Amino acid sequence: MNVLVEILKSIRPEFDFTVSTDFLADGMLDSFDMITLVATLDKTYSISIEGVDITPEHFKNLATIARLLKKYGVEVT
Repeated sequence: MNVLVEILKSIRPEFDFTVSTDFLADGMLDSFDMITLVATLDKTYSISIEGVDITPEHFKNLATIARLLKKYGVEVT
């Protein structure tokens, strides 16, 4: 999870993503941040997240993002 936390902090350094259960509801990420996050995840893990998977439900918190990455063969520890 450390890499994922570092990616999130590179997008929004002012927040502690380890304490939130809903990044969007807590105002930590907006729709532009989600697109930036998807692009960074794609580049970091050499994957291509499909448009149908770019939904708020997949980006609520660290666990939901990790589950999404697992779908693409990436194990986040």
